[in-house]
Amino acid sequence: MNAPANLPRLLLIDSNVYFAKKLGDALKQQGFEVMPCTQAAYALTMLEWNAPMAILCATNLREMGALEMAPILHADPKAAAIPLIAIGAGGDQALLEAYRAGCDDYVDRHQPHGDIAAHVRQFLISRQDGFQPTQMLATSDTSLSGNLSHLDLPGVIQMLGQSHQSGALHVNASDADGIIFFEGGSITHAECGTFFGDEAVTQIVKNCQAAGKGVYKFIYGPTAAQRTVLRSATDLLLDALREFDETERASVENEVKKESQ
Repeated sequence: MNAPANLPRLLLIDSNVYFAKKLGDALKQQGFEVMPCTQAAYALTMLEWNAPMAILCATNLREMGALEMAPILHADPKAAAIPLIAIGAGGDQALLEAYRAGCDDYVDRHQPHGDIAAHVRQFLISRQDGFQPTQMLATSDTSLSGNLSHLDLPGVIQMLGQSHQSGALHVNASDADGIIFFEGGSITHAECGTFFGDEAVTQIVKNCQAAGKGVYKFIYGPTAAQRTVLRSATDLLLDALREFDETERASVENEVKKESQ
């Protein structure tokens, strides 16, 4: 039976044929048509005549991966609007490197194929149509909630920004509670303990990264009476992830020094 011609089309670039087959099948179950390709350079030539809804590209390809492809796409007016989702091997620096390169999202290839496909669908729904809770997480029409072990906080913040949402994002990770206010997709105010504004945002993100788990709930509508966040969400996320990585590295070095004494 042939797939319907109007299915949203994804371009999947990965040299691991087995992985691409399994992920492709999972994406098809999410309602996508999948075009597999093993070489990014060849895939770029396909964009002129068969532009996909989004591109999923591995970061470990021999000649050109997602990180190298991102600036090429951004420089092409015809392809700049196509979201690029990097597929990497995980690690503390992976998400940070993907953001810096210009990728729109990042997934860990070691996650179950079904989880990756569901994440891709959620990301694209939020980017194209704004949040639709009944489709994504089966929550009420007035709030969106979820587990940070399934979708990390940087991903949540990016989706809220890309879908131009207004409301309050409540975050709890371990013993840390925080709240981040959005207006039209921009972060306007944040609080976490004694921290406010830009510092509160980075503190919340670092707490979530350190905890590795937590919960969030986004309440649509309410906005902050004051504006305390002055920098962009992307800059704040990059700073938070960099500070977290530096803290983790220093902790490991201290442990090594203690063991050697």
